[in-house]
Amino acid sequence: MQLYKSQQLKVHNSLSGKKELFEPINEGHIGMYVCGPTVYSNVHLGNCRTFMSFDMIFRYFKHLGYKVRYVRNITDAGHLENDADEGEDKIAKKAKLEQIEPMEVVQRYTVDFHNTLQQFNFLPPSIEPTATGHIIEQIEIIKEIIDNGFAYEINGSVYFDVIKFNESNTYGKLSGRKLEDMIANTRELTAQSEKRNPQDFALWKKAEPQHIMRWPSPWGDGFPGWHLECTAMSTKYLGETFDIHGGGMDLKFPHHECEIAQSEASSGKSPVKYWLHANMLTLNGKKMSKSTGNNIYPSEIINGENDILSKAYSPSVVRFFMMQAHYTSILDLSDEALLASEKGYYRLMDGIDNVSKLSTGASTDFDVKSWQQKCYDAMNDDFNTPILISQLFEAVKHINLIREGKENITEADKTLLQNTMTTFVHEILGIENQAATEDNSQTLSGVVELLIGLRNEARANKDFATSDKIRDELIALGIQLKDGKEGTTFSLK
Repeated sequence: MQLYKSQQLKVHNSLSGKKELFEPINEGHIGMYVCGPTVYSNVHLGNCRTFMSFDMIFRYFKHLGYKVRYVRNITDAGHLENDADEGEDKIAKKAKLEQIEPMEVVQRYTVDFHNTLQQFNFLPPSIEPTATGHIIEQIEIIKEIIDNGFAYEINGSVYFDVIKFNESNTYGKLSGRKLEDMIANTRELTAQSEKRNPQDFALWKKAEPQHIMRWPSPWGDGFPGWHLECTAMSTKYLGETFDIHGGGMDLKFPHHECEIAQSEASSGKSPVKYWLHANMLTLNGKKMSKSTGNNIYPSEIINGENDILSKAYSPSVVRFFMMQAHYTSILDLSDEALLASEKGYYRLMDGIDNVSKLSTGASTDFDVKSWQQKCYDAMNDDFNTPILISQLFEAVKHINLIREGKENITEADKTLLQNTMTTFVHEILGIENQAATEDNSQTLSGVVELLIGLRNEARANKDFATSDKIRDELIALGIQLKDGKEGTTFSLK
């Protein structure tokens, strides 16, 4: 039996504002879409927190036995400055500044994004589509919206008619905003604006002569609106209605609100059953901002090259720190918080390492089965990782008591405890044992150095057959030897 059949999971649905029992559209299968990065700069830590939250959610679904199709896009066109309908494309602006092709910008920062997430032990999504790879799909959706009477074309641009849409649908239901209030609080359109109403948003923008990213369309050369990209990619890979759409709280309005409107205007269907939103990350109690200098990149935390923190912190410690807060809560990053998390992290890793060393007896003083279900109960309560972590430390307390001979455990319960700790820490929370990795690295270095010494002896004795055999077998294992004036060094291929 799959675990999801015995575990009742509740999730906080932003659409209803309530915790709801999670029941996928198709039993045993989940379609999940998460808004990915706009790749015009290095990924910032706040984005990492959002993606880490959904990595944890993805991991838990997989652990429960669901077959998950997780789609996380790359925005490589159409995202204008200040998330607006006017101004320069963020990627094109960076390309002009550096005098390179826009796709060079995209490539550089997509690689940075992947490298950063890999350091934090992310699982890759099932599909990672790009906006520029789905221009045709976006154009087809625009045609459908126009045909259904919810969009208008003017001077080569196409805009979504929010007021017309709101006559038969509800614009603002995700964010809880009322269109009447939005209209009352909006300034009049400027003389240059082509929109009929200030609330209307671009589905397709005409490319002015200086705009370097452009594609042909029925309305002339242009580029897609930012909101449209996610609608096209999510529905292509997950269908017109799918289970989960995730992203940061900052995307709820207008981005996700516009996605709902576009889908309902094109297909007539509500696109998503459960909307999940991760909250923001602050730094020393203030909003992160490049302009004020209250900002830090993931790489700067890991290498310690910053003026904010007292030392470098490993990716595993940072991940553990982030898992200590609920994904819907604001989390404040500070040196004190990371130092405390580092101590907790090593305490947890020691606890896991010590399970295997426990002596067993005829009885158990710690109800391991009941404790295991409490771990599931925490995750089943809208992925409550801080409660889960408190349960893991409860286990560590008992592990230490058993080691001191103050409590007992049977062999069967010891196995269950070890498997459960490993599953929740490494498999579900995605927290690696950095100390074990470092120990393994040192062990590997020692073994290779020993083999290099044996090879050098063989060469000195003119036993080239043995020397070559050592070299060739190390190459086969992915270890490259390099002979130089200073001796022999090695590198991993």
